[in-house]
Amino acid sequence: MTLLELTDVTASYGPVQVLDGVSLTVPDGGAVGILGANGAGKTTTLRAISGAVRVGGSITFDGENIVGLRPEQVAARGIAHVPEGRGTLSDLSVRENLRVGAYLRSDRKQIAEDIDYCLDLFPQLRNRVKSNGSALSGGEQQMLAVARGFMAKPRLLLLDETSLGLAPSTAKNVYEAVGRLRRESGIAMIVVEQNANLAFTLVDSATVLETGRSVLSGTTEELRDRDEIRRAYLGG
Repeated sequence: MTLLELTDVTASYGPVQVLDGVSLTVPDGGAVGILGANGAGKTTTLRAISGAVRVGGSITFDGENIVGLRPEQVAARGIAHVPEGRGTLSDLSVRENLRVGAYLRSDRKQIAEDIDYCLDLFPQLRNRVKSNGSALSGGEQQMLAVARGFMAKPRLLLLDETSLGLAPSTAKNVYEAVGRLRRESGIAMIVVEQNANLAFTLVDSATVLETGRSVLSGTTEELRDRDEIRRAYLGG
């Protein structure tokens, strides 16, 4: 079953058009990567889905056209966006940040259980649960951002540059935890990532963007076998 479908999506910031025909499909429970050079439109694609930029074309989520909805309306339908830059609420503790992620929910007992799950998923956060966001390392802030996105109990999680600025070992740990989250929760994901090797440990397929257009899509196995993908994104 298709959960999300983008068809010929366009988006602009003022007079500058950034997306000029992005199309991709995310199955229910699936994970899709978005690859591309800086400025290709990867982040804007996520912003288009989450309602943070005006778009043209079609974006259908669970059978509903969500073009024109405000970000809070998109979130209420089950899409959580973990943006580049992490967005940690620096004056709140780790536990309070996680509660903020569940602001649309009213099931208090399940919220408490989900906080425990997040602290099990990211043990470093359990050790810092009373610490303010400003006291966390970059890796811990990234873990908190992903966990806060999960606390919304979305059907689709948008992850933007999850490994950015992290040491390789920390990025690997974060991706292993996100992989476990996907397996155990069944949440569908779109993963924007410069490090395609990391992304390919998590996603089933990927779309390549160039100057705001979808130019290539395929399974991870198909893309790994293409010379231009290996050279551009896989260090081969």
